[in-house]
Amino acid sequence: MTRDEFIAANLPLVHSLANRFRGRGIDYEEMFSAGSLGLVKAYDNFDESRGLCFSTYAVPVILGEIKRLFRDGGAVKMSRSLKELSLRAARARDELSKSGAEPTVGEIAEYLGVSPEDAAEAVAAGLPPVSLTSAEDGGEYDLPEESRENALIDKLALRQCLSELDERDRRLIILRYFRSMTQSQTAELLGMSQVQVSRRERKILDNLRALLI
Repeated sequence: MTRDEFIAANLPLVHSLANRFRGRGIDYEEMFSAGSLGLVKAYDNFDESRGLCFSTYAVPVILGEIKRLFRDGGAVKMSRSLKELSLRAARARDELSKSGAEPTVGEIAEYLGVSPEDAAEAVAAGLPPVSLTSAEDGGEYDLPEESRENALIDKLALRQCLSELDERDRRLIILRYFRSMTQSQTAELLGMSQVQVSRRERKILDNLRALLI
């Protein structure tokens, strides 16, 4: 599977993630565009040797780009310089592809003399917009608000966030929410008081909520 084919095959993941933010003041297509940039970045920075599956790595990267859109206050506007770089990146891809292999963002960046981040943004900007309606049969992507796919995505995002907690906080959450222990039982295992567990748990959950929403 080529790079473009792999990215195209994973666009439904971007749709599913962007769908979670509907009705929050930003146009859906803008969120999808930001998420697509995250998908490209995830593809080009994914390291199989770490033992993660691609979706586990990609979900927080895509969510990060969508949340950045909200932090920046809305629509992503393509500057003239980005448009020009996007055209240069497209020509570079064509040139580098003559060898038979699809170039990576790093190779395009080196060819253009720009940073990998700028190259990734330029490549994403050049991706054709994907309609929410299938071109093959005129149907629409089925993206229900509460679906198995969205539940899986939430779990993947949560797993990534948990991995970034320090060991004691991670153990507290695992004991409370994955092993269904009471605050008193958790406190005994962690050498804390029940009040300390309660306060710490509330702070951890607030931090996780900020990362996931």
